Amino acid sequence: MTKNSFSDMTKAIKSTTKPNKETGAVNPSVEMSSTFEQKDFDNFGKWDYSRSGNPTRDVLEESIAELENGSRGFAFATGMAAISTALLTLNQGDHIILTENVYGGTFRLVTQVLVKYGIEYDFVNLSDNKALKTAFKENTKVVYAETPSNPTLQITNIKEVAEIAHQNNAKLFVDNTFMTPMLQKPLDFGADLVVHSGTKFLAGHSDILAGLIVTKDEKLGDQVYFLQNSMGATLGVSDCFLLLRGIKTLGVRMEKESQSALQLANWLEKQSIVKKVYYPELNSFEGHNIHNQQAKSGGAVLSFDLGSEDHVRKLVDNIKIPIFSVSLGAVESIISYPPKMSHAEMDRNERYERGITDGLIRLSVGLEDIDDLIEDLKNSFTEIEKDL
Repeated sequence: MTKNSFSDMTKAIKSTTKPNKETGAVNPSVEMSSTFEQKDFDNFGKWDYSRSGNPTRDVLEESIAELENGSRGFAFATGMAAISTALLTLNQGDHIILTENVYGGTFRLVTQVLVKYGIEYDFVNLSDNKALKTAFKENTKVVYAETPSNPTLQITNIKEVAEIAHQNNAKLFVDNTFMTPMLQKPLDFGADLVVHSGTKFLAGHSDILAGLIVTKDEKLGDQVYFLQNSMGATLGVSDCFLLLRGIKTLGVRMEKESQSALQLANWLEKQSIVKKVYYPELNSFEGHNIHNQQAKSGGAVLSFDLGSEDHVRKLVDNIKIPIFSVSLGAVESIISYPPKMSHAEMDRNERYERGITDGLIRLSVGLEDIDDLIEDLKNSFTEIEKDL
C-alpha cells in the first residue's frame, strides 16, 4: 500500500504526524527560532531565516499540498493574506473575473486595493457559461471562484470553468474554504490554485487565524513563494502547530457536521417562517447536481432567509446554542448576519443583486447534538411568530 492510495482521512493523520527520529515524539517539533546556524560558509542549509522557511511550517505546507493533490503548499498569517498573495501574482494592467457571490473581504480587496495597482476586475455569474465567455478580455489572466460561495452557496462547475479559462489563456483560482480537501479537490477538476481560510474548518476551534495556498504546477508555486517571502505574511510556528492539530480531526468533524447540516436544512425547508434555504445537498437547490459531481457532501454551512432584519434580530435574541459571531467552521455552531458582518462592505443594492437580503442568516453547523440545535431554533421561531 502506497501513501497515494491512502484515504483522505488517513492522509490527514499521516501528513500531520511526523515522528522525530531522535526522540520518537509523534508530533512535529515547534521550532521557535527566527534564524538558523549555517555550518558551511559557502553552502547554506535548507533553513536560514523563518520568514523564508521553517521546519514546523514545512510540515503544514506539505500536508495541505498532499491533501489537495497539489505540488506545493504555502501557509499565511490569515486567509486574506493568502487571497491577497494569490491575486498579487497578477501584474499591472491584468484583468480578473470573479464570481459575483464572493466573500466580502475579497470584494473589498479587489474593488479598493488591487485597483490602485492597475488590476482590472469584473464580477460575473460563473454558473452562466455564456456570461463568463463574454467577460474575457485580452488581458484576462485569472478567473476566481468560490464554490459553494459565501453566503448564498452558489455553485460553480469547476471543470467547465477551468476549461473555459484555459481556452482563454487564463488560470482558475478556487476558494475551497467551505468544502476543505476532505469534501472537494478543485485541482483534480482543472483549477490551478486553491486558497483556504485555515482559520475556519481546517483549524476548527476558533483559536487561530491562518491562510493556505496550494498550487498545481511549479512555476505558479515559484511565483507564490516569491511573494510569500517578499511580503512576509507567513504563519507563525505556534499557529502552524495548532493548525496541524486541527487537520488531524478534520475528516471526522466534516463528516459529522455535514450530516447535521443536511438534517437541519431539510427541517428548515418545512418551516413556514423560513422563506428560502440555501444548501447544496438539497434536491431543491440550484446547482445541486453539479455540486454532487465535484464534492462528497453539502458541507457544514447553510444559509436561510427569515424575510426581514427584524426577524433576524429576534432570532439572535432568543437562540441559546449557536454563537452569534463572524467566522465559521468551528466545533461550536455559529450564526452570522452577512449584511452587517461578512458583506458589510457592499451597499444594499449590491447585496440584493447577489441574493444577500436583509433577512439572510448564515449558519455554520458545529458538533452539538443536532436535535438540540433544531429544538433551539424551533423555540426561537416560535418567539418570532408570536409577533406576526
